[in-house]
Amino acid sequence: ALEPLSVGLAIGVASALTGFLSHPRFYCSYVECCPSAGRRLNATALKLQLDTKLFGQHLAKEVVLKAVMGFSNNPSPKKPLMLSLHGWAGTGKNFLSQILAEHVHPAGLRSKFVHLFLATLHFPHHDQVKTYKEQLQNWIRGNVSACPHSVFIFDEMDKMHPGLIDAIKPFLDYYEQVDGVSYRKAIFIFLSNAGGDLINKAALDFWASGKRREEIQLKDLEPMLSVGVFNNKNSGLWHSSLIDRNLIDYFVPFLPLEHKHVKMCVRAEMIARGYAVDENIVQAVADEMTFFPKEQKIYSDKGCKTVQAKLDIHEDI
Repeated sequence: ALEPLSVGLAIGVASALTGFLSHPRFYCSYVECCPSAGRRLNATALKLQLDTKLFGQHLAKEVVLKAVMGFSNNPSPKKPLMLSLHGWAGTGKNFLSQILAEHVHPAGLRSKFVHLFLATLHFPHHDQVKTYKEQLQNWIRGNVSACPHSVFIFDEMDKMHPGLIDAIKPFLDYYEQVDGVSYRKAIFIFLSNAGGDLINKAALDFWASGKRREEIQLKDLEPMLSVGVFNNKNSGLWHSSLIDRNLIDYFVPFLPLEHKHVKMCVRAEMIARGYAVDENIVQAVADEMTFFPKEQKIYSDKGCKTVQAKLDIHEDI
């Protein structure tokens, strides 16, 4: 028979061990946990990463940094943070959203609390929009219930069926709760090529007038961008109630990239591959890119999107 003292000691040790193993600090070092309510983002680290990895986008860096830090430091936001990123392919929209996701959840796009939707993959059929709306609402409701700090990224918004994204309007509005769930700590990010032509024209107008691109301010582009996207049938936000109700906090323009920015992308890619930076190769890759307008050749028509593929050709060198 076991001595009462031995049984009591064993139970005490087991209880203490169970308590230690189930303590959030220990448990969350091995299993991804939703951030605690009081956690704040590291503004210095986020700014450093944006400064060193996102090239030629002074507006996007400034707007997103201020918006995200203000949202993070607000203990009681009135609504989720809603950002809509616009610009041609290769200008850094996906890159910025990944950086932001990694600062909210260290696992980034691999996190179970970060959700990426691709219009052509997840919502391909026009005749199933009603089903997609229900699925989308259920997915967002379930994941925000599990983690209030969930991040939702909608890529290819310009290929989204008109009206589909309005299904999430109740979650983005100024409600304390919807069906018992609060969405006020969540972040929603839209990525779209729509409005890219308007941004490029504005950037070209600044260049033609002798102004530096760094002089372009958000007020120069955002009103035009919101109206243009609202009236663009291919934007995914065509006549959207999200714009009508002013639920999108910022329309963030991504400017077309110049030669010097393409070179920055090449150098960064060489460093990421562990190569010493060779300026001859940097120049060779940049020379293989195509630029517009046809006469002046100021801006890369693909941004930095094909830099990796172009650099592959020069690996042996």
